[in-house]
Amino acid sequence: MSIEQAKRVLRIEADAIARLIDHLDENFVRAVDLIMSCKGRVVVTGMGKSGHIGNKIAATLASTGTPALFLHPAEGIHGDLGMVTKGDLVIALSNSGETEELSRMLPSLKRIGIKIIALTGNLESTLARNSDVVIYVGVKEEACPLGLAPTASTTATLAMGDALAVVLLNSRGFREEDFACFHPGGSLGKRLLLRVRDIMHTGDAVPKVSVDTLIKDAIYEISSKKMGVTSVLDPAGKLLGVISDGDLRRWMEKTERTGENLLAKKAGDIMTPDPKVISKDALAAEAMAIMENSSITCLMILDANRRPEGVIHLHDLLKAGVV
Repeated sequence: MSIEQAKRVLRIEADAIARLIDHLDENFVRAVDLIMSCKGRVVVTGMGKSGHIGNKIAATLASTGTPALFLHPAEGIHGDLGMVTKGDLVIALSNSGETEELSRMLPSLKRIGIKIIALTGNLESTLARNSDVVIYVGVKEEACPLGLAPTASTTATLAMGDALAVVLLNSRGFREEDFACFHPGGSLGKRLLLRVRDIMHTGDAVPKVSVDTLIKDAIYEISSKKMGVTSVLDPAGKLLGVISDGDLRRWMEKTERTGENLLAKKAGDIMTPDPKVISKDALAAEAMAIMENSSITCLMILDANRRPEGVIHLHDLLKAGVV
């Protein structure tokens, strides 16, 4: 029984969003144009459940390149309306369009010349009549069986807010780098902002051997630097290849079969040539992707002359929270 009720709710809400597609018209385009031309901030306002939706819409706009904030209508009519200044724009949310607190704000907004975009389900309402642009977000029915709790109507309004935010994002040419600036915290910020140079090992921590180094000395370098790998350099100090723990295991198996003496060989004999490398200016997330796709745990960082200037290990990326 409960599963069927849940399915009914989801069908109603999905239908509410789907019906919005057919109602999109020039008013949506006009709303986008108004917001794009706004010199100030977008102030989103709504009462009750619409207010909660408005908070989310304001947050989404702000994080995608449109300066926005939320104003509670009840606080607005008791002094907080002072945060709305000339050059700002208001997006007002009300399914009925007759929310008292919103209606009481309208004369003051008009007085200071604020443009108003209404998201409402009632095109004949007070809010609609007093707005510069009206976007219809009406629904056929609420998912609440009593028809009382805002459910499908708030879902439809939220979806329309997302549609506005995404269209504005594209119109502004908003890039991943811009998004990163507004999301510096948590794993998202680390994935978008952290660079290889921020966590790579440098100086004496970079494992290096020459192409003529004996394998026994290369093993010591790998072990002492604790990276599971060493770079192999030509006489000019340029990278020729790498020797990893995996390379050593494979050569141990091979020499056991052939009877060769692995320790008598030189680094150049067993190295993997032309290994994967990365720039220190690359995103740490890019280093993670290369490691995952190539099934390796280390990357050498080269300077402009192909000399190793750093090394980064998978553990460094995991420790930094790049996932």
